[in-house]
Amino acid sequence: MKHLVKSSEDIEILKECGKRLASVRNALAASIKPGVSTQDIEDLANKLIAEKGDTASFKNYTPQGANRPFPAAVCVSVNDEIVHGIPNEDPKILAEGDIVGIDLGVTHKGLITDSAVTVPVGKISEEIQELLAVTKKALAVGIREVRAGNKTGDIGAAIEEFVAGRFGIVEELGGHGVGWHVHEEPTIPNFGTRGTGTELLSGMVIAIEPMLNLGSKDIILADDGYTFKTKDGKQSAHFEHTVLVTEGDPEILTQSS
Repeated sequence: MKHLVKSSEDIEILKECGKRLASVRNALAASIKPGVSTQDIEDLANKLIAEKGDTASFKNYTPQGANRPFPAAVCVSVNDEIVHGIPNEDPKILAEGDIVGIDLGVTHKGLITDSAVTVPVGKISEEIQELLAVTKKALAVGIREVRAGNKTGDIGAAIEEFVAGRFGIVEELGGHGVGWHVHEEPTIPNFGTRGTGTELLSGMVIAIEPMLNLGSKDIILADDGYTFKTKDGKQSAHFEHTVLVTEGDPEILTQSS
């Protein structure tokens, strides 16, 4: 377990990395409006990350189980796409009423942070507004459980208790350790039982990311090998922060300054 703890030097770099990621993420979110394409979002992400002298952590990264590297800097997931949408292969044009998830990792001085938001495109229905609001709040609820001595199951249980069956919780995907690599131990589910799972230690850095579906929790993997979609075709929302575990309150590294 000790091998998951970052050094004080690593943590300082990760704090700066998180600020840089938040700046890019917020600019991408602000760019979204009807008529913008997923390719436009990808192009802007590449430009903004490069301007700061950093690199896109996801680009050319091959996660476990994938048969090819991810071909883009940012995951852009529209409507029924839960996560890992590819923005630059068969790009989509965003329309009024859509929702779009933006998920990106930034590498700064060899260390990585990870964050995601789901953004409305113009005016969306009240039902979808609630989906976004509950998913964003579920992230905050999960983060509140982050402190040394708690376990990953405490995070998942808190999220599940808060969602309370209002939306489908994606069970096959979840949060993870991050820092030296895009995906590290421990895995952090968005459901579970308090007091179970991996114990959190001060100095661990984790990404928490609830994914909620408007309908069923069931998911499918698209033919591109990356994009997870809802099985029933209903919309999905995703929010994520990279968080530092401390003896007291957690520190959100990808929070807007």
